[in-house]
Amino acid sequence: MSDYLSRQFGLHGKVAVVTGASRGLGQGIAMALGEAGATVIAIGSSTKSVESTVNLLTQKDVVCVGYGCDQSNTSQIIDTIDKIIENHGRIDVLVNNAGTIKRSPAHEFSDEDWNEVINVNLNGVFTFCREAGKQMLKQGSGKIINIASLLSFSGGITVPAYAASKGGVAQLTKALANEWASKNIQVNAIAPGYFETDNTFNIRQDKERFESISSRIPAVKWGQPDDLAGAAIFLSSKASSYVNGHVLLVDGGWMAR
Repeated sequence: MSDYLSRQFGLHGKVAVVTGASRGLGQGIAMALGEAGATVIAIGSSTKSVESTVNLLTQKDVVCVGYGCDQSNTSQIIDTIDKIIENHGRIDVLVNNAGTIKRSPAHEFSDEDWNEVINVNLNGVFTFCREAGKQMLKQGSGKIINIASLLSFSGGITVPAYAASKGGVAQLTKALANEWASKNIQVNAIAPGYFETDNTFNIRQDKERFESISSRIPAVKWGQPDDLAGAAIFLSSKASSYVNGHVLLVDGGWMAR
C-alpha cells in the first residue's frame, strides 16, 4: 500500500469496537478493520460467542479481544464501554452491528417481540453511541458506523418492529451527526441489501420469495460479508473525514431498481 493510501485508509493505532461480531456481517466487518490495522474489540452475547472471530484475527497477527454484552441491557453496555476504555485507553471506531429480527403478521405481533427488537436494534444502538460518544468527545475524534437496512427506506413484510427499528437507526445516525460533526466525530450508517446471513436463512428457503428478491438485484447475486469490507474501512478511516450523517447503501443496486 502506498503512503498516501495508508494515510487515508489505514487504521493502524486505532481501537475499533464491533458489536454482533460473532458471525455474519459483524464478523466480516471485524476482520476487515483488523486487517486494515486496527486493534479489534469483538463484542457478542458472551465472550465465548466471539471466540471464532478472535481466533481468526489472532491467526492474522491482529490484536483482537472478545467481550460479552447483552445489547438490550443498558447497564451492561455502560459497563462494557467503561471496561474497554479502562483496558485500551480509547475508542476510535464503533460499529453498531448487533441486531435481532422477529417475523409475524402485524396483527399478531406480540408486545414481547416488539419490545425485544426495539430494545436491541434501537435502544441498544443509542446507548452504545452515547457511551462511546462521551469518550470520543474527550478525545476530539471518532467514527461511528451504525448498521441500518433496506428497511430503513421501505417497510418490509411481517417485520414491523425490525422496520421501525432500522428506520430509527437511520434517523439516529443523522441526529448524532448533526451534534457531533463539529467535534470531529463522523457518524454514518451502512444499509446492507440482501446478504447471505442467519437473518435471511428463512427467506432463502422460500423458493418463490428467494427468486423474487434475486431477480430484482442488478448485481444478480446476494451479498457476502466480505462485500461490506470496503464500506466499513472507508467510513472508519481518514478518507471519510468530511462524510457525516450518510446512510451508505451496499445492496447490489437493489434500491436503484
